[in-house]
Amino acid sequence: MSLREERQKKLNHLLSLGMEAYPAKTRRTHTISQVKERFENLASKKAKVVLAGRAKLIREHGKATFVDLEDKEKLQLYFRLDDLGEENYKLFLQVVDMGDFLEAEGTLFLTHMGEQTMRVENWRMLVKSLLPLPEKWHGLVDVETRFRQRYLDLVSNKDVKDIFFKRSLIVKYLREFFDHKGFIEVETPVLQVIPGGATAKPFITHHNALDLDLYLRVAPELYLKRLLVGGFEKVYEVARCFRNEGVDRAHNPEFTQIEFYEAYKDYNDFMNLTEKLLTFLFEKLKIDFLITYQGQKVNFAPPYPRISFRDAMKEYANIDLEEETEKSLKMKAKEMGLSIEENWDFSKVLDEIFKEKVRAKIINPIFIIDYPIEISPLAKKTPNNPNYVERFQLIVAGLEICNAFSELNDPLDQRKRFEAQEALLEKGDEEAQRIDEDFITALEYGMPPAAGEGMGIDRLVAILSDVHNIKEVILFPTMRPKEK
Repeated sequence: MSLREERQKKLNHLLSLGMEAYPAKTRRTHTISQVKERFENLASKKAKVVLAGRAKLIREHGKATFVDLEDKEKLQLYFRLDDLGEENYKLFLQVVDMGDFLEAEGTLFLTHMGEQTMRVENWRMLVKSLLPLPEKWHGLVDVETRFRQRYLDLVSNKDVKDIFFKRSLIVKYLREFFDHKGFIEVETPVLQVIPGGATAKPFITHHNALDLDLYLRVAPELYLKRLLVGGFEKVYEVARCFRNEGVDRAHNPEFTQIEFYEAYKDYNDFMNLTEKLLTFLFEKLKIDFLITYQGQKVNFAPPYPRISFRDAMKEYANIDLEEETEKSLKMKAKEMGLSIEENWDFSKVLDEIFKEKVRAKIINPIFIIDYPIEISPLAKKTPNNPNYVERFQLIVAGLEICNAFSELNDPLDQRKRFEAQEALLEKGDEEAQRIDEDFITALEYGMPPAAGEGMGIDRLVAILSDVHNIKEVILFPTMRPKEK
C-alpha cells in the first residue's frame, strides 16, 4: 500500500466516524506569535487557548506524543492519554500524520527543559493531507523541482519563505517612499495595441470580440509619459511586464519593476533620487550598506561613482566606440567569444559587448551614464554631443538594477528615432520598437521636461537576499512543462 493509500484509509476512517476532515472554519483564538508574546500571562492564568496550524514533527512516547505545530511560527503541543481520554488519544494516533492541519485547544506550560508548550485537552482535524511532505528537502539536487512545486519549498524551507517576506516589505517600502514624496500610484494597460517603452520582443495575443491582435506590455513607459502630458507631475506604477526572451539567472519572461516619472527633473536629479531611495530601503530593512552577494562584498553606501558609457567601454572592454565601424566591432566581439548574429547592427553589437564584457565586471554600485543615441530611442540628447543621450543605468554585482532617462519630449526627434527602430524591425530585429503614432500625437500637445526610471524589483530582491538566480525570488517562475 502506498503512502497516499494509507492516508486515504485514515481519511475514510475519519469520515466513517461522522467527523469532518476539511471543515470550513476554525475556532482559533490566537496565532502562535501572539501566544509567545503573552505566554507568561496566559500560562499563569491557565487560560484556554485554541491554535491552528500544520503538524510539522510528531514524536510518540507511549502514552504521550509531542507535535510541533506551525503557522507562521512554531510551538510544541503535548498530547497525553490522561488528558484526552483513551478514545480521543487513540484516534489521534490512528489518523494524524505530519503535514496535517490541526486545531488544538488547551493550556500553556513550560517543560523541564524550559520549552513553551501547550497541554492539549481537545483537538480536531482541519485538513487531512494525502501526500507526505519532503523529509530531506535541503538535499534535493534538482532545484527545478523547488521552483515547480514552490508550495513544498515554502513549507519545507524557512529561508525561502523569509525571502518572500522580505520581497513583500521591499515593495511596501518602495510605495511608501514615493507616496511620501507626493507621487501617485497609477495603473496602465497590460494589453497594448503597440508594444513600446523598451527594446524587447513582445508576446502577442488576440482579442476575439474586437478581432484585434494585442501585445502584453514590455514596459509601461509610454502610457506613464502620456500621464505627464495630461498634467500629472509625479506618477509611479508597480508593473508586471512580459518579454518573449531567453530565460537565465537574470531574466524571466514575466517580471516586476517599478517605473516612476517626475516632471521638471532630469537624469542627474534621478541619480540623486535613486541614491535616496536605496538609502531609505536599507534603513527600513535595517540592513548595513555593506552586504555580501555571492561571496563578494558589495557596498551600497552612496554616493555612487558616475562613469560614461564610452569611458566604461574603454576601461573594461578596451574599445573606443567612436573609433569603431560596424564591421570592426563585430570582429572584436567575435574575438571576445561573443555570439553575434549577422543581421545585428552597430548598436546591437555594442550593447552585447557592454552586457558581457563591461557590466559583468562591475561589483559595487556604479551609474553608467550618457549612452549612445542608437541604443536609447526614448532619451533626450546630451547638450554637448548629439551622439549621446542623458541616460543612466545603475549596475550592481554585474546586474542592471535601474534604467533611467531625461525623457525625450521633442515629437519630431521622437518620430525620427521611432523610424530608425522601425527600419531595424523590418530588417528582422524582433526586439526593435514600433512607431506609436498616438504617443507622438501626445508629445505634440506638449510633455513637460521630465525624468523617468525603471527599477527591477526581482533583481534588487535577489541581490539583497544573496541568491544567484531571480527564480529564487519569484514565487512561481516560468518553467517548461514537465514531461509526463
